[in-house]
Amino acid sequence: MLLRLPTSVSEAQECMVEGAEPIGGATLVWAAWQRDGFPERAMSLRNLPEANAIGPGSLGSAVVLNRIDDRVPEVLRRAAGSVGTGAVRRTATVGGNLVGSTLRCLLPAALVLDAGATVLEPDRVYETDLAEVNAKRHLLLSLHWREPRVSGYHKVSGDAGGPPPLVVATAVHADDDGRHRLRVAVRDGYDVLCESVECGTDSARVLHALDRTDIGALHSTASELVREQVTAVLARFSDR
Repeated sequence: MLLRLPTSVSEAQECMVEGAEPIGGATLVWAAWQRDGFPERAMSLRNLPEANAIGPGSLGSAVVLNRIDDRVPEVLRRAAGSVGTGAVRRTATVGGNLVGSTLRCLLPAALVLDAGATVLEPDRVYETDLAEVNAKRHLLLSLHWREPRVSGYHKVSGDAGGPPPLVVATAVHADDDGRHRLRVAVRDGYDVLCESVECGTDSARVLHALDRTDIGALHSTASELVREQVTAVLARFSDR
């Protein structure tokens, strides 16, 4: 297998034209390659500056999960810290988790941040949403978002090899008109659901509004965790 390490967007596009298979840390594909055979060409974005950005409002797809720190919102930092073991987090990348994994542990956090995506194609670089990235399995270059006022994340403990643990992610955003909105995302099994409602500091009113969305139809265990997390994040919001 020939591994290419492009250092510019144009070089990465040349690799795509040549049919190089994008990889991150290869944590999700190594076993399959050993079983089925390695590709002739592969490409990693770990030397591409645009894919390694980390800071306010931006996170590159080649950033390994253990590099994600307090330069990004709490919800994203805690989501990254909950993935696998320390050894996995030292190798697994943002792009691999969001696009290459069926678990998509970072997706609820990215959704409540209302994150957009920059994707790379052989002939262009453009902006799109996460729904398109996951549906078409684009080559992700980076995420970008507006900073939330406050955010939170909770992942239920699960057994290794068992079903995906329940996840609830929350974030409060300021709208341009001065109002605030709460975004809540739930991963239940392999499904991820995200809803947004106008919010203030009255948690009962916000929870009532959420009950009228698809989140209100979740099973009792998920509903109770949503209530706990929404109440907690709104309490922090009211203290600011």
